[in-house]
Amino acid sequence: MKYDFETLNKKRAGNSAKWDVGKNELPMTIADMDFPTAPEIVKALQEKVAMGLFGYEEIPDEYRKAVADWYETEHGVRPKEDWMIFATGVVPSISSAVRRLTSLGDNVLVQAPVYNVFYNSIVNNGRHVVSNDLVYLKESHQYVIDFNDLEEKLSDPLTNMMILCNPHNPVGKIWTVEELTKIAGLCLKYDIKLFSDEIHCDITFNKDGYNPVFGLEDKYLKNVVVAVSPSKTFNVAAFHASTVIVPDSNLRAQVSRGLNSEELAEPNLVAVPGTIAAYTKGHEWLQQLKQKVLANRKLVLDFLAENIPDIKWVEGEATYLLWFDVSQITEDVDELTDFIRQDTGLIVTPGDVYGGDGQHFIRMNIASPTEMIQDGLDRLKKAINDYK
Repeated sequence: MKYDFETLNKKRAGNSAKWDVGKNELPMTIADMDFPTAPEIVKALQEKVAMGLFGYEEIPDEYRKAVADWYETEHGVRPKEDWMIFATGVVPSISSAVRRLTSLGDNVLVQAPVYNVFYNSIVNNGRHVVSNDLVYLKESHQYVIDFNDLEEKLSDPLTNMMILCNPHNPVGKIWTVEELTKIAGLCLKYDIKLFSDEIHCDITFNKDGYNPVFGLEDKYLKNVVVAVSPSKTFNVAAFHASTVIVPDSNLRAQVSRGLNSEELAEPNLVAVPGTIAAYTKGHEWLQQLKQKVLANRKLVLDFLAENIPDIKWVEGEATYLLWFDVSQITEDVDELTDFIRQDTGLIVTPGDVYGGDGQHFIRMNIASPTEMIQDGLDRLKKAINDYK
């Protein structure tokens, strides 16, 4: 079956966070795709609604099996089903874990530039952000981890949790098994809880895909919490469905207690059937999606090379989000992105919201039909020329 990745439905604008913009504006911002989701998921939800029963729900064994089967098939690692806890989203899970596994005033470590909502989960709960900033190698346009700095900050007695982004948003980095093992080893050495957000794991373009933290050697898993979800893969964030995977039974009991006491472990009417349909029937849709994103990426990079060579791509092999170095154009990314929007209506995300060295970067969402991508590129070309 050939799936539709070319129909752009702007009518969703009235209730879409991404499309809550001006009449002639074009958002290439929030990590939300502009493709209709897999029809197999739509069918499953239609059947659910047709039942006419919307009472309290539980998490069936079929749900956990679907999650385990998906990770075994797509990523070559099968999490145990009794490691799993249903939760109403990855971010709620992170916030709950911060509250349950750390104390007021503790430090929680991140690796900036990183998904900005991590900061909210930390600061809003009375904890302090500490960053092991990723090191940008300007010549190769790549990021690496400063492990000496990481160990120094993890060794601080006030640091009690690390939030890892695997693969990393916004830089698109797929962490190797060696890197993940080193991170997990340091967290074990200093008794740090390691929470790995793996929501972007399915959209990868390298040969071997990504490496789940729960797939590391058993000796590294004592302090590990992993959150996964179909939301980014299938564009179903409104399902409010995620699975928290905790290999250690004692830690799992703590995480579960937090999620349940905060009423974050009960599904809505679409969470279970939608997730099961995605993970059991969505394999081919995902493969076609990845080919579409690759085609879009090529279109973008070819256009930039020919028309705006001062914008440099930071090469990443994960996500449908591109991270661009714009330091040859400006030192004020907020001024630049504001100008682009006012000049052409194109909206891209200024990198400084992600912390670290983000003030030299912009992030662009390319999970959209070809017509929209080309429109965005034409607007970007005009805006940069006008800005200069």
